[in-house]
Amino acid sequence: MLLNLLNFSSIMEDPSEIIQKLQLAGKGRIEQEEYYRGMKVPAVEKVLNKLLEDLSTENRSDRASVVNEVKDLFLHADSLWLLNNYGQGETLNIIQMYVDLTIALCQYSALPKCESDIGELSNSAYSAVHGRAHRVAETFQLLLGKLSVSPLQAMSSSSGVPPDMIVKAISPHLVIFCATHCQERPWTSAASQLAADGLLAATVHTSGCKTLVELLCGSQEEDHGVLGTVLHLMKPQMNKNTWKLNAATKHIFWWLLQRVRRPWLTEHLDTVLPPSLLFSDDYRTENKILGVNCLQHIIDNVPAAELLQYNRAQVVYHALFNHLYTPEASLIQAVLSCLLDLLPLIEKPHITRGQQRANRYDKVFCLILTHMEVEDRIPLRRVYAKHLPVFVERLGVLVVRHLKRLQRVILGYLEVYDGPEETARLCVLQAFQNMIQQAWPRMSMRLEVLLKSLLKFVYDVATDQSPTPARVRDELLQDATQCLILLNRCCERKVTVLLEGVRQNCENVTVLECLQRVQRDM
Repeated sequence: MLLNLLNFSSIMEDPSEIIQKLQLAGKGRIEQEEYYRGMKVPAVEKVLNKLLEDLSTENRSDRASVVNEVKDLFLHADSLWLLNNYGQGETLNIIQMYVDLTIALCQYSALPKCESDIGELSNSAYSAVHGRAHRVAETFQLLLGKLSVSPLQAMSSSSGVPPDMIVKAISPHLVIFCATHCQERPWTSAASQLAADGLLAATVHTSGCKTLVELLCGSQEEDHGVLGTVLHLMKPQMNKNTWKLNAATKHIFWWLLQRVRRPWLTEHLDTVLPPSLLFSDDYRTENKILGVNCLQHIIDNVPAAELLQYNRAQVVYHALFNHLYTPEASLIQAVLSCLLDLLPLIEKPHITRGQQRANRYDKVFCLILTHMEVEDRIPLRRVYAKHLPVFVERLGVLVVRHLKRLQRVILGYLEVYDGPEETARLCVLQAFQNMIQQAWPRMSMRLEVLLKSLLKFVYDVATDQSPTPARVRDELLQDATQCLILLNRCCERKVTVLLEGVRQNCENVTVLECLQRVQRDM
């Protein structure tokens, strides 16, 4: 197989003889160099250049055979030969050759270009990708195996290339390759994922790092990792005109972002924020969710001062707020969680604000209440109800600005059954408790309406014949009872007096137990 690659002498040799020339054991450095020169073995730069030319020819139908030739070369070639040019070329030329060959191999296993606005192709379009990726991953592992031989640097001659320089040059490309093929996607298989995982582990080890995070970000004492270079390589693929051409681009970006946390993400903020906003601004819900998840990761791992600089936080806030008008439960879930992390950065705590005019907390809360009042889809009702208690708690005493609408929403949600797990009503009961605690001075004037609604709710749950599990029913009754207890405390025990008449006319044991717990709380 190597006959065509190494056909630099006038006499045609058997491939096994050429491979034998590249396999030396037990010889010293000087003996090896003299042996290579005596046997007229071609310099590594010439061989790599020939391989690169063959791989770069797009109309070749036998590119798979060229990859096999590269794999065979890395399998049988001696490590010293791979790193030495014996005065026939500069060190930087050899390193660049390895980089160019790495890029060519990655391009061979790259995903087909997607011209549609969707940014994805049918699964059948990726049928050949996982097989190519598996072969390329094995080829890269063989190369890294040669570069990680421990006595290598001691044996290298003055014309040799330090192996760590080659590893450092090709590792950013290997990281992108592994991120493309190590996840479960339409273009991967179990074998290709396993090969990519193995290559990633080999890259970390050969680079002298203990973990992937150290490879990406570097250590605290030493210089930076490869993340900056990786993001620089990906930058042309992550603008508004190119990011959908490759279906893997957004997944690679998210894979990388998840692995970079404080304090290393800060220095890459200007690089990672624009793609995240770009993804979130797409028309497809799944891309919006991906973008919002990226934004939340950035918010959680970048200091507030950096986000507030140049109005970055304001830009993120407006991007998130616009998503609140989208009637998609999964997207609203991601957006509200992200907003709850972002708002404390751009708004002062209510304790120090005093009676200032309405701010972004109020604006978001008003919109949530508006949607909750008219929403009839159970998944969305559950998402809104899940985040309602947190917003009420964050607003604190200033929730009185929205008390009329909040009361209407809470009481309305308590009347609607939303499935055996009663997710929405449990969350609304928690919001009810928070409302009483935060706005307790205003409860006495609303006592009659609130008490009637709670008693009706307790009776309905106690006599419920739906398939609601007993534990859920008990939790509902416990939370409702806690609401009654809080009302009783902030209304100077008026609830206890009013419940006396109810106890005398009630025959339901469960309801009576709840009322007794309220009266015992003296």
